[in-house]
Amino acid sequence: MKRKVQCQIVITTLPDARQARNLARRLVVSRLVACVQVFPIQSVYRWKNAVETASEHRLEAKTAAPRVPAVVAFIRQHHPYELPEIIHLPIPAGTPEYLRWIAEESTPRP
Repeated sequence: MKRKVQCQIVITTLPDARQARNLARRLVVSRLVACVQVFPIQSVYRWKNAVETASEHRLEAKTAAPRVPAVVAFIRQHHPYELPEIIHLPIPAGTPEYLRWIAEESTPRP
């Protein structure tokens, strides 16, 4: 029986499309993630005792579970926010072929 591939989605937000596309591309080029989807969103949040509203771009990056710490570190290092949103969630199900593709494309090459 084949072992199920463990993958996760790492979510973050950035202040504009240019920065979002740049970070997304750097994550993929570095082989930390297999792919990233970028969505324009509106955020409402409390920050430093004030309610704020902002246009942002949400990134959803797919990666192999063992790569998550490196993805989180990379985002922290290259993120413009003082406190970036970084959430990672397991992908509980998916086609075996797609999950295998995520794992293969987010694994460093020799």
